[in-house]
Amino acid sequence: MYRLIGNLSLLKQTLRSGKYTQARFVAAEKKEVPYKTLKDANSDNVASVPSRADAVVVGGGAVGCSTVYHLSKLGLSNSVLIEKDQLTAGTSWHTAGMLWRLRADETDLWLSNITRDVMFTIEEETGVNSGFTMNGGLFLGGTKQRIEEFKRLKAFGECMGIESHILTPDEAQKLYPIMNKDDLVGALYSPTDGHIDPAGYCTALSRAAKLNGAQVITDCEVIEIETHVDSVGRRRVKAVNTSKGRIETDNVVVCGGCWAPHILESVGVKLPQYTFKHSYIVTETIEGVKGMPSIRDHDLSIYLKVQGDVIQVGGYEPRPVIMDEGVPKDFAFSLFELDWDSFGVHIESACKRIPEIAETGIRSTVSGPESFTPDGSPLMGPNPHISGLFHAHGYNSGGLMLSGGSGKMLAQWVINGEPELDMFDYDIRRFNEKLLDNKTWLREQCHEHYAKHYSIHYHFDEPLGGRLAIKDALYQTLLDDGCFYQFKGGWERPGWYDKDNIAPPLPYDYYGEYGYAKNNPDPYTDRLVMDYTFDHPKQHAMIGEECLNARNSVNMFNMSYFGKFYLCGPDATKAAEWIFSNSMDKHPGTTTYTCMLNKLGGIESDLTVSVVEDDGPQALCGVEGRSYYAATGGRYAPYFKSRITDIIAQEKFDCQVKDLSHDMILLSIQGPKSRDILSKLCSQTDFSNESFPFSSHQLVTIGGHVVRAMRVSFIGELGWEIHASNSAALDVYNTVMEVGKEFGLRNSGYRALDSLSMEKGYRMWHSDIRSDDSPLEADLTFTCKLKTDIPFVGRQAVEEYKASGIQKRLVCFTLDQNLALHGLETIYRNGEAVGYIRRAEFAFALDKEVAWGYVKNTAGGPVNKDFILSGSYQIDRMGQLLDATAHLKSPFDPQDKRLMGFYS
Repeated sequence: MYRLIGNLSLLKQTLRSGKYTQARFVAAEKKEVPYKTLKDANSDNVASVPSRADAVVVGGGAVGCSTVYHLSKLGLSNSVLIEKDQLTAGTSWHTAGMLWRLRADETDLWLSNITRDVMFTIEEETGVNSGFTMNGGLFLGGTKQRIEEFKRLKAFGECMGIESHILTPDEAQKLYPIMNKDDLVGALYSPTDGHIDPAGYCTALSRAAKLNGAQVITDCEVIEIETHVDSVGRRRVKAVNTSKGRIETDNVVVCGGCWAPHILESVGVKLPQYTFKHSYIVTETIEGVKGMPSIRDHDLSIYLKVQGDVIQVGGYEPRPVIMDEGVPKDFAFSLFELDWDSFGVHIESACKRIPEIAETGIRSTVSGPESFTPDGSPLMGPNPHISGLFHAHGYNSGGLMLSGGSGKMLAQWVINGEPELDMFDYDIRRFNEKLLDNKTWLREQCHEHYAKHYSIHYHFDEPLGGRLAIKDALYQTLLDDGCFYQFKGGWERPGWYDKDNIAPPLPYDYYGEYGYAKNNPDPYTDRLVMDYTFDHPKQHAMIGEECLNARNSVNMFNMSYFGKFYLCGPDATKAAEWIFSNSMDKHPGTTTYTCMLNKLGGIESDLTVSVVEDDGPQALCGVEGRSYYAATGGRYAPYFKSRITDIIAQEKFDCQVKDLSHDMILLSIQGPKSRDILSKLCSQTDFSNESFPFSSHQLVTIGGHVVRAMRVSFIGELGWEIHASNSAALDVYNTVMEVGKEFGLRNSGYRALDSLSMEKGYRMWHSDIRSDDSPLEADLTFTCKLKTDIPFVGRQAVEEYKASGIQKRLVCFTLDQNLALHGLETIYRNGEAVGYIRRAEFAFALDKEVAWGYVKNTAGGPVNKDFILSGSYQIDRMGQLLDATAHLKSPFDPQDKRLMGFYS
């Protein structure tokens, strides 16, 4: 048995001394994985490819094999998978392959559990062992906060039917006797976790796909993806040219991992992913470990996977090797030399947790390429510019674990046009395209997500890397007023204000690695860690002051990061009626709150749409004539724009979308005294209910500039939004703030805005409402023009669902206990889990915690108002059941009197 070095104890000493050279270890290093591979397989090597296919999957790793399997299973049997080498040759063959069922992200949890289900069904379908070993998973925690996170994972897992147990250190050691428990506070045990053999798994998937009629072709390289421009100017997939011939197809799914940039080079697609070397070592035999659970020691940032009678040791180091030039094109079944300077930190951590490792030799090292993304989530779904091109890469080392669910969702995307699950966090269309050429943003954020892979997931955490990528025209002005900025969708947006502590985001210091000096002082990080808690944060009272000032006086919210789009052209009205669920047949000057649905009836956005026919700020950007001005949340704006442009192309509407998101500001003046300020600012305009009613807009002049004043509110108060061009930003802002002084006007951020909207019961897309929620379930039926005969996207699905009975409903809950909730807490009705919290905030006017979540009837019947109000409710907060009161509507101003300006 070949040894790299006598034992790890000596290696630790060598690493600590710094008296070693990398070459010393390279010379003795054996690079191999501890299981069989498909490197020498040749079963799918055929001479030519078919001339036509319904879908071509590029890449024969776990995600690619799962995708072709699910395509064939859903009936698209004329599908082809092509692989440049042999199956698993890229990243899948060397992955550690662990499957952790408990996740802090809903999509991760759904997809990994579908993968686990596939493991069992695929073996039944093919007779091929799927390679799944259910040895359980043990999460170790060394701090109180980590155990609190484990309790949150446990509670959410119970809601999803996943068994888990919070253990004491002694109980954890019984499951893993050779483990050092001295520094542990506790552990989380998930007995149905396991690990996957990539060769067996991908063999079973490809066998099943072929049994369903699909083809799997290896030793076949993609030379070019052909596209053409259709009659409406839309670029579409036409064919795939390969080393074995040309395949005509309308659909290509790129599952190329780190090699996706090479595959997509011919179509000029820019990808927000970065390649890192990700590594682990394999010990020699350790007696007695066989069958022990895999370990994730989050606080040491390592994992320990038992593979037979050896242990694989890996993790996420603060100084990974970054591959700025990407992975070589021809790098199949290949590994890099292990970089001990980078990986050495894990050696000491492993020996600390499992002392016996220090006396054990190293059998081999594994260092391969992995692709990581700026937000830690994969890149999946339709390309925003090329119809028929789909993505599935950038899996942040989780590709095998997520592959079963990913393949199923991709197959649904290709065949049905929509996946059944909410996939926004994975959707490649989520990124602001202004960022795709910003390599600094990409590199920094990918590094940070790698380095913080095992960090605690705090609800209000913010990245330090890639900051200041997109700033609005008022960035510096608000910073000088004490704005603490959040980072959302690439934008800097106001979070909360503290005039006594100016804390700008600083240039990224890579946490002091790669020769960078750590930022010191770093006031931004000092303020950020105030949110590293599952209780109310230290700035809770300051946020409360902002909220109560909006309720009692008046606040200014800078919402300039919002997406701002004009739908214009000859078919604009026809397109608006089809795209938006609410009626657009309204006169100029009208603003309408509406949803945008998918064809399954799920909510893809909620937004305001204004009918415009004047020479307002948009005229400066070439928008003329009747148009529809849509404003929606900035993080979701690129996705929203992509969906609209797709529909325009599909329906061949003669209109276009003009994106002015980066050319305009949006200031929201909200509160009882907002009318007083605007009346003094614009004395020629009547702001009364009669002359300026709710859901209307007019052009007014502020600071010498023509701006659009829109009477809408996201917090349930009397208020107006001001939409202006960037050139007018400072004049408009300064004029409003000067006049507002006598009325108590103050700046306020999104922490207050989110609390106020929650208190009022207003919906927030991708929290309270998502693509897998119906407007019928979210009490948004009023946004659907069902009383007319006008067709709109999703109408048929909504009507069919309404007739069949609503299966879940969005419910408001209030707590009497002053304890913070953060979402994902399980809801119990009469002692039975019926759903989980989507969003929660402290409501300062109500003086209590408010939460919203969907309630289901576990007996399978419809959920009506009587069902909701007849139950007794509790919410699981980290294992503590809190009594909760259910409401059909928010108890704050249920008659909307404040919204109409009636405060007496």
